[in-house]
Amino acid sequence: MTTQHPRAVATRPRQLLTATAVAGSLLAVAACSGGSTGPSDSATDGASSSPYGFETVTQDPTSAITIWVDASREPAAEAFQKAYPDVPVKVETYDGGANGSGSFQTKVEAFNQAGSGWPDVVFSTQNNDAAWASQGTDPFAAPLDKGYFDQSWLDGFTPGALAPVTVDGTVYGLRNDLAPAVTWYDKSLMDQFGYTVPTTWEEYQALGEKVATEHPGYIVGDIGDPWAPEVYFWGAKAPMNTVTGVDQFSADATDPNTVAMAKVLDALVPSGAIAQESVFSPEFVQKYTGKVLMLPGPVWYSGALFENADSLNAAPGTIAAGLPLAWDGQDAATGNVGGGTWFVSRHSANLDAAKKFLEFVTSDARYQVDLAPGLPAYQSMGQQWLAKQAESKFFVDGFADDVTKAAGEVWDGWGYPKFSQEAVWAKTMTPEIAAGKTIESLLATWEKALKNEAQANGYKVS
Repeated sequence: MTTQHPRAVATRPRQLLTATAVAGSLLAVAACSGGSTGPSDSATDGASSSPYGFETVTQDPTSAITIWVDASREPAAEAFQKAYPDVPVKVETYDGGANGSGSFQTKVEAFNQAGSGWPDVVFSTQNNDAAWASQGTDPFAAPLDKGYFDQSWLDGFTPGALAPVTVDGTVYGLRNDLAPAVTWYDKSLMDQFGYTVPTTWEEYQALGEKVATEHPGYIVGDIGDPWAPEVYFWGAKAPMNTVTGVDQFSADATDPNTVAMAKVLDALVPSGAIAQESVFSPEFVQKYTGKVLMLPGPVWYSGALFENADSLNAAPGTIAAGLPLAWDGQDAATGNVGGGTWFVSRHSANLDAAKKFLEFVTSDARYQVDLAPGLPAYQSMGQQWLAKQAESKFFVDGFADDVTKAAGEVWDGWGYPKFSQEAVWAKTMTPEIAAGKTIESLLATWEKALKNEAQANGYKVS
């Protein structure tokens, strides 16, 4: 998936800091329970010959570093080149592993066979890439907390932000931004139609049915992208992607929350209240610009869709990010949709330059505050980003507080396995839904496909 990405009160930094820390702590619980994998097969992890905790190749501080980015991260590379013109870099654009394409892993495996060609730094849209990139006899990802980065600097990330990329207690990647799902809505349309923003999934379904009848053509959501299950089923606390310990995977299509969310979607998709086009498709923009009443989705929709002149291009002061929805009588929960990760190659011949680049793109305001479209994972940058949103007044209705609270409501029952559940959904579910089948009727098929993929990746399936 591409990750591009509130109305903050700049005079309340302590409140934002505390809330963000709490949010990150809960994210840590989620990732630790769902994202760990077994110890690396590499014999070089504890290499005593290197201050970094892994064997390095011969270093050449004059060599150019090759950086892989997706199209949305090109501004990060450009900002670094502007800030450090003396550091030689080669920037190459690829798909970022979007929608679980596996391109990052496939290319690395080819380089491993060839014995050369590895990039120095890679951006991936898939947080679960750490599960494979840290493993094997020739792992790609360098450990980052064994001396490569100062621990005091790593501690600057929002608590829990690095948990999805921590494998067997070692950090192998740096998160770019946080990506909790929120309940986006157009306040101007809500006021015009006389609707109240829902707080539960039951109210959400009722509103969607009302919109389909009273305002056909307007939508309250979208299910056309591979991360749809991360928005709806993860947010519904449906146990369809659970990783326990180092090698256990489970998915339960009969769980009441799984079935209930399928019923909500099945009530709204056929009427058109929930769109089936990808939010990044020209068809979506053409059909729904000005007609998005609500849209559950990640924080990075802020810059990717609503502030994007090539997308929905919303009017300032009309869009808000409501809190995640809850089942009636239960606490709210939400999913985490990407956020993206930066990796450093163990094969880099210029680790100093790679380190300088990573420090810049994750913790320098010249990118993360001035240019980045989503909520930075580095805590101080996140606070400045929120303050910038407040100053711009683009978003309304307490955006900063809602985004911060949402980050603390990521459900811990959804994991980070070695494979992409997004790719499984796209292959198994999307075509069948487009053909008119109900999601409830497809749940068993989805469960089977997930378990088959888990077994193929070495998990014990329950």
